[in-house]
Amino acid sequence: MSDSSNSAGERFTLQPDTTGTGDGLRLEPVETDTAAEATEKEPSYGWTMVRELVETVVLSLVIFLLIRQVVQNYRIENHSMEPNFYEGQFVLVNKLAYRLGQPDRGDVIVFHNPRNTSEDYIKRIIGLPGDTVEVNNQTVFINGEALIEDFTHYPIPPGEYSGPFVVGDNQLFVMGDNRPNSSDSRVFGPIDQDLAVGQAWLRIWPLNEFGIVQHVDLPLAGAPVSQ
Repeated sequence: MSDSSNSAGERFTLQPDTTGTGDGLRLEPVETDTAAEATEKEPSYGWTMVRELVETVVLSLVIFLLIRQVVQNYRIENHSMEPNFYEGQFVLVNKLAYRLGQPDRGDVIVFHNPRNTSEDYIKRIIGLPGDTVEVNNQTVFINGEALIEDFTHYPIPPGEYSGPFVVGDNQLFVMGDNRPNSSDSRVFGPIDQDLAVGQAWLRIWPLNEFGIVQHVDLPLAGAPVSQ
């Protein structure tokens, strides 16, 4: 016997005509399991789960990469910024701070070590472009005026002399708050601002010290102290 179908997609089969009124053959519809066929074409539950997992991972990766363009976390690895930052603390760095604004004296920044750019340092900005910085008689002088440093408990060692350093365009002079135990611009000179990763923004660990990083004003002895 042969099969045929109509325009609506319904299938028929030819059967012998036992009624005696036809030519010996008649058409009878054949039932088809269209529901089963449709089900077989639908994605399996396992494949759907895999697809959703891949989409979630990709979306999470995109969000992570976008966040990394804005902030980045760092662990303090040494004592050079004590008493304001201690080894083992974690801080978030605002990487857009100096793309959208200008650095200021007193800002705490993270930057690539100019002698080894795979290593990052955290220091405080002391000198800005155009400044002349000199260290003498346990005092930092900027353009001949003594810098008031009430934010550090570790003074410059007696007899140390550095400079004078002229801070060029697009450069910064940086120092650690722990003056006797910091490798900074007194050693490697002013840094290019392009080396700056960003401004220290949020202290996130330990939790009992969680909060916004405070950036101090650094007035000069001959300038009015901001209130």
